[in-house]
Amino acid sequence: MKISAFEIRPGNLLEYNGKLWRVAKIQHVKPGKGGAFMQVEMKDILAGTKLNERFRSEDKVEKAHVEARDMQYLYQDGGNLVFMDNSTYEQTFIPAADLEDQMGYLLPNTEVKVTFHNEQPIGLDLPANVVLEVVETETAIKGQTASGSGKPAKLETGLTVTVPAFVNTGDKIKVNTDTGDYVERA
Repeated sequence: MKISAFEIRPGNLLEYNGKLWRVAKIQHVKPGKGGAFMQVEMKDILAGTKLNERFRSEDKVEKAHVEARDMQYLYQDGGNLVFMDNSTYEQTFIPAADLEDQMGYLLPNTEVKVTFHNEQPIGLDLPANVVLEVVETETAIKGQTASGSGKPAKLETGLTVTVPAFVNTGDKIKVNTDTGDYVERA
């Protein structure tokens, strides 16, 4: 679908120069002479490279069609993560390197939304919070509750988060997937 350059918003996916780009920043510029234009900073979905492009007001750009599917994370198979489509039961393999920053929140049977472009998986939307078990943390010393700084805790997925002093090994905690912060005990 073609859209005007002035309809571009941060987060949009665009097809430009044969590649798929996610819009990071936009700036509307009205110079003293000449026509107004949009300065757009984009990031290549596959390669991760950035591009700054200037679009004039009469330019049209192709907005990419993406489809989100409800899927379930099953397991890691070598360098790939295996997901199952909840409606067709088909399995999809996504390279673990593409989801490196999100792997710490994935446990088997986690429900996620996988976004597809031209039948290729391009991203993953995690639930807002996940419940994970603490496998390693320092023991709390009685009377040491005054310091509110917290302590590091290693979770069952290998992720390390800062937790309050009262959290112990074996506790299940809720972690925010956007910030990676401790939310509460589960």
